[in-house]
Amino acid sequence: MSTSLSLVDRMQEKAALAAAVVSKVASMDEAIAYVADVCANKEACQILASGCAEPISDTAEALCRTKQQKIVCAPDMPEDVVAKLTALCEDRGIAVITTGMRKRLGGIDIALTMAAAGIAETGTIVVRSTDEEVRLATMVAETHIAVLPAGAVVADSYDLEDRMAEWMAGPDYTAFITGPSRTADIERVLALGVHGPLKLHLLILEGN
Repeated sequence: MSTSLSLVDRMQEKAALAAAVVSKVASMDEAIAYVADVCANKEACQILASGCAEPISDTAEALCRTKQQKIVCAPDMPEDVVAKLTALCEDRGIAVITTGMRKRLGGIDIALTMAAAGIAETGTIVVRSTDEEVRLATMVAETHIAVLPAGAVVADSYDLEDRMAEWMAGPDYTAFITGPSRTADIERVLALGVHGPLKLHLLILEGN
């Protein structure tokens, strides 16, 4: 077994222990099909703005109706990936967006992002971007699906030191994400999805 394969296997094991759903995919096309299937098979996310049940103005009522269908957000993804994902989702009545997430008061079902690195020691993915839409995607979607190239997996956080120094030399947003959002601050009762997605799916892209 090669070192790289050992790192990938450890990444998969540790991420699963942190409650992530981990799968290996052979191509981006396979990853795109996975995203479309997950969205099609889940219940639609319904997060309504406060006060929507009361008589309100026409403008406010229009905002309350922003969630008309399931939504996949794929910010900062390559154009060809977005085009293929849109084609797969269109027949299933799923909208694919890349911008404008602040206007989606009804909630986002799936966020699709690329991970810049994976830390095998803890099953952590590293997502970085200067795009606000990516930052929102990793925070407000009900389910986060991240694609991690197998070649981007490192043993531990120390192996990222040089890259972190390079990334932080300019404006940058880097998030270390381990499993779905969770907290036990209130009476030590574990709650999921309080500060971010309820579910994290990690797709390890083999051969990359």
